[in-house]
Amino acid sequence: MKYVSTKTFGHEVGLSCCFRQWRATHSHCQYLHGYALSVHLEFESERLDERNWVVDFGDFHEVKEWLKREFDHRMVVDRDDPQLLTFKHLENRGLAKLTIMSGVGCEKFASYIASYVQDWLHAKPSYRDRVVLTRVKVSEHGANSAEWRR
Repeated sequence: MKYVSTKTFGHEVGLSCCFRQWRATHSHCQYLHGYALSVHLEFESERLDERNWVVDFGDFHEVKEWLKREFDHRMVVDRDDPQLLTFKHLENRGLAKLTIMSGVGCEKFASYIASYVQDWLHAKPSYRDRVVLTRVKVSEHGANSAEWRR
């Protein structure tokens, strides 16, 4: 038997970030644009803790703060964007705060978040050998989303 718990940081949390897909030469996605992202996490366990929980929802303040540091009011830039120096110049001038990562878009954001959350789970003794992250869904809005799945 498997138990499943989910945690969602909805659009109302305000993970407002701006990014572009510079390789999208025939789409408006090549331009800087932004969304208040939503992040949905799914966890599984074959056994519950002493409180009969998969995860303690109260533990997620660390994850929420990390999401804010990485995405809230940030310009998320692909490390191989040909305009990276321009974006760094904006940051140096105090006009932007950058998060530089390998690839941008909901799929890459989901993978990036999954990596952090898996490390976070492993660092907590109560989750390390019991809980598995199985899904991360990142939504731009109600119509566009992408997922990372184990």
